[in-house]
Amino acid sequence: MAELLEVSQVGNPILRQVAQPIDRLNEPIQALINTLMATLLHSNGVGIAAPQVAASYRLFIIASRPNLRYPYAPKMEPTVMINPSLISHSEERVKDWEGCLSVPGIRGLVPRYRTIAVEYCDRQGKLHEQPLTDFVARIFQHELDHLNGIVFLDRLETNLEIVTEQEYLKQMAIGHSAD
Repeated sequence: MAELLEVSQVGNPILRQVAQPIDRLNEPIQALINTLMATLLHSNGVGIAAPQVAASYRLFIIASRPNLRYPYAPKMEPTVMINPSLISHSEERVKDWEGCLSVPGIRGLVPRYRTIAVEYCDRQGKLHEQPLTDFVARIFQHELDHLNGIVFLDRLETNLEIVTEQEYLKQMAIGHSAD
């Protein structure tokens, strides 16, 4: 198993820097991808960006799956996205709760585009273009923000839309018990 990396916490200057593009998929980048994947899976996250582990590169992994932090997340294969970009988006924006491995214990109600079209390279350097919707589109936008020095707290419309992780999970359990 690859080593686990420490996740940088809000306040660390690396989280406020614009990450640099990757121009060569060399061994250090492949090793970073492996450790990012291991760190993500260990942390119960659904996405992780290289700046979150103190590596200022335009690289993230999206791995939506039901887990303790996101029990209702859709399941998808972990996807490595190198030099990702958002190429178009719907007019419709939706507010939903987000958390972040770099902002532990806090959730916020963040507006994001419901549908987006994205472009990225995989770890072999192959270019992909695809549409993303709903929760997976939200993860992409959240992780892309990390590459641009933005954390989800910057996207909140009011600080009244912040809750603790504990309160969020309590409210989710109440909301879903009525289903």
